Amino acid sequence: MKVYLDNAATTPLDPEVFEAMKPFLLEDFGNPSSTHAHGRKVRAAIESARKKVAELLNGTPGEIIFTSGGTEADNAIITGAIQTYNLKHAISSPIEHHAVTHTLETLEKNGAIGLHYVRLNEQGHVDLNHLESLLKEFPNALVSLMHANNEIGNLLDIQRVGELCHQHGAYFHSDTVQTMGHYKHDLKQLKIHGLTAAAHKFHGPKGVGFMYINKDKKIKPLVHGGAQERNMRGGTENTYGIIGLAKALEICYREMSEHETYISKVKNYMIEKLKAAVPGIRFHGDSDNLKRSLYTVLNVSFPESDENEMMLFNLDLQGISASGGSACSSGASTGSHVLGALYPDSKRGAVRFSFSKYNTIEEIDFTIDKISELLKVTA
Repeated sequence: MKVYLDNAATTPLDPEVFEAMKPFLLEDFGNPSSTHAHGRKVRAAIESARKKVAELLNGTPGEIIFTSGGTEADNAIITGAIQTYNLKHAISSPIEHHAVTHTLETLEKNGAIGLHYVRLNEQGHVDLNHLESLLKEFPNALVSLMHANNEIGNLLDIQRVGELCHQHGAYFHSDTVQTMGHYKHDLKQLKIHGLTAAAHKFHGPKGVGFMYINKDKKIKPLVHGGAQERNMRGGTENTYGIIGLAKALEICYREMSEHETYISKVKNYMIEKLKAAVPGIRFHGDSDNLKRSLYTVLNVSFPESDENEMMLFNLDLQGISASGGSACSSGASTGSHVLGALYPDSKRGAVRFSFSKYNTIEEIDFTIDKISELLKVTA
């Protein structure tokens, strides 16, 4: 049996999405910037996709800018906001995605900003009282805090953070890559200036994403060289990717309640099976709390063992794909900066299992059996 439990890294393409993309791969190939009929047809399709994304998020089409993915979108919003509004301070957390952390660290190193980290509690949640204190000390700052952590799954109350930022004149950006398509985002209700998404995290194609930029807080572009994307992102648009993104998000909103119920059941089943099979099992962050974490992510903390170092490798040999940390660095030799920040002295093993609508209870049973064998535990 082959089991894919690394959906926080990337998800399989939905067949319905592929069918929507196919005409723009084979037939409708015109450059959307061209004024002839071939180009106009593609331009109309891109604008229809933009309108669909805006409708789903309760925003306006002009606030949706298509990008190559979440990393570009995070870089663009953070850098653009700081440059446009001459912001001198940024507030973030030590467990953000590297697309955020490395961008902020580079800006700090270049003398553009002072960088301040909000405290986290023992489970890895943002201390909102400390955030408020930082906002009072550094008003009119950039605040960049992710909606859900990509490694431990902790959810942030972005409604409350948006309200705090609004009170103190801060520019609020949130990396919503892990929650887009899995939770509803109402841009009319959220007090947020920028958020980001990547299609491949919700059964769309790789290499395409988008950023939302509030129409009242526009920013300077990061990528120059053309007037595409309302002068916000130079370069010929990834037409079939954009079409696929919009279709994937449409499917997610259409089936969101059903998928949340099903995937939560799969995650909870794995939690209970692990507790029964592995003495001393724990879970990093709040990932075993379905009310306070992504229903798609479970970060498992295995007891100290000589087998831990080879756990991912051995799972792979058994046909099970999972991750040891961040989705975008799962093949790297360096440890997780998230777990390092929260558990600096821990010698326990860590594996992130992440789920989608395509996973089954049978796959979980198979995985638990293999884990038990690897840990030499009798289930």
